[in-house]
Amino acid sequence: MMGSIRGAVGLLGGTLRDVAPILVIITFFQVVVLRQPVDNLADIAVGFVFVMLGLTIFVQGLEMALFPLGEALANAFARKGSLFWLLSFAFGLGFGTTVAEPALIAVGAEAAEVMAAAGFIAAGEDSEDYYAQALRYTVAVSVGVSLVIGVVRILKGWPIQWLIIAGYIVVVMLTAVAPEEIVGIAYDSGGVTTSTITVPLVTALGVGLASVIKGRNPMIDGFGLIAFASLLPIVFVLAFGVVISL
Repeated sequence: MMGSIRGAVGLLGGTLRDVAPILVIITFFQVVVLRQPVDNLADIAVGFVFVMLGLTIFVQGLEMALFPLGEALANAFARKGSLFWLLSFAFGLGFGTTVAEPALIAVGAEAAEVMAAAGFIAAGEDSEDYYAQALRYTVAVSVGVSLVIGVVRILKGWPIQWLIIAGYIVVVMLTAVAPEEIVGIAYDSGGVTTSTITVPLVTALGVGLASVIKGRNPMIDGFGLIAFASLLPIVFVLAFGVVISL
């Protein structure tokens, strides 16, 4: 019992250390630079406690569930020896986790609203919803494809830097021909895909796979899937913009 209490206190202490720099910066600018009193201080304090508890539980949940689950699945598929099912799992994992990303849902809805206001797409709830869903699933497919490429890279032992460089060359080329209205959204899509749901499972997949395959080093080969998951959405959304502008 005492060990559990000490563990919980340790987790809270670790979260406090992580959040402390943000709190110090906000307090400094509010009190020293702006020199304004803090409104609703009690509500902010309660909210801060909720943030601490939420982050602590979230991190502990990652360590207890998502990381072990991702590594276990990667190990099982690697031992099964079926390339088809391994790549199918990688695509499904990337697609499913991205579709569920709250940040992507929010960005898609906001992008649709702004596009309609700018006249890039037809105004109206149905048109905006269609655009948001199309953007969302385009990004989801791109992350699925990126994990397939990342898994093949691990299996083959290809150097990651050449694939990333080639990918950004494609990004530059597409940026030159894509509608300027879609460029910012495309670049942001690479960030929103690597969020709370996707990152833990994708990282666990790469590390677990590299740990099982003979001749692969988890430190060298296991990481890098997140880089592909950030890069491919930019490519796909830029291409999406080119297609819908035709």
